Amino acid sequence: MGRYQVLRMASLYLWFGFIAIIIFLLALDLGVFHRKVHTPGIRESLIWTAFWVTLALIFNAGIYFLYAHNVFGIADQPNGTVSGAAAAQTFFIGYIIEKSLSLDNIFVISMVFSFFGVPRQYQHRTLFWGIFGALILRGAMILIGTALIVQFHWILYLFGLLLLITAVKMLFHQSEDVHPEKNPLVKLAQRCLPMTGNFHAERFLVKENGRWLFTPLILTLLVVECNDLIFAIDSIPAVFAITQDPFIVFTSNVFAILGLRSLYFVMAAMIAKFKYLQVSLSLILAYVGVKLLCIDVIHHYGIDDIMTLVSLGVIVLVMTGGVAASVRAARLN
Repeated sequence: MGRYQVLRMASLYLWFGFIAIIIFLLALDLGVFHRKVHTPGIRESLIWTAFWVTLALIFNAGIYFLYAHNVFGIADQPNGTVSGAAAAQTFFIGYIIEKSLSLDNIFVISMVFSFFGVPRQYQHRTLFWGIFGALILRGAMILIGTALIVQFHWILYLFGLLLLITAVKMLFHQSEDVHPEKNPLVKLAQRCLPMTGNFHAERFLVKENGRWLFTPLILTLLVVECNDLIFAIDSIPAVFAITQDPFIVFTSNVFAILGLRSLYFVMAAMIAKFKYLQVSLSLILAYVGVKLLCIDVIHHYGIDDIMTLVSLGVIVLVMTGGVAASVRAARLN
């Protein structure tokens, strides 16, 4: 077995170690800190949001260390060895992209909870399992996407076109377009699963008159998972525009998703006030779509590091501009 193959196998320890840490954090979150069912307040949600963001930044420093010292050969990529600074920059930008795009996801989740009439005290637990499922689905999609890129380089251009199409659709998307009752998974579940019409605390399955029945929360969870899958189809290619390193793509996705639950309770009541948020997100998607279409040109001229910094500047500028314009419009009205 060659040295490169040995290093690739050794780097699996980093993957397994990272996944084990995430599972531990989720178990600690649900089993200790949020053991009792309650509605998180703004202050509690802000503290947890700050915690997950801080954890992501600490891990960002860890990314720098891992790649700078080439731990288990993780910095050895098909196009050469990645420096610690470059890896840290790409992780941070991937995290910012995913975090930005998750804001639109939050709005849709709010619509889903409203449609199914889920009491706020049960939304936290539903989001936990939604995030757990999203981590599995996104991990599978990233591995598949990486394998496709290795075998078929031209698929990056397909991702770029997909992002441009999504950017146009998002620009003209309206909140009224969200119709959970039309979701095929919901229709299938209603036909095939024995259902009860009432909520039973945060439980997905209850026993009534000797029969096991699913509660409406299972339908909500199915729609949340389906919704995240749709968003992942857009957001994962956006991170591939920054890097094709599966470890950075996956970890940046994971940390953005981990903070989604607490961020939801902060933003759910405020998201509608950001009038131009949708425009900002569509511009970001359009930018990374164009960047993917030009990726070979960028590699040819060796300006990858410069474009990484440009991407960070564009994302921060567009998001800041969208929020500022929304606040100004709200004041004028």
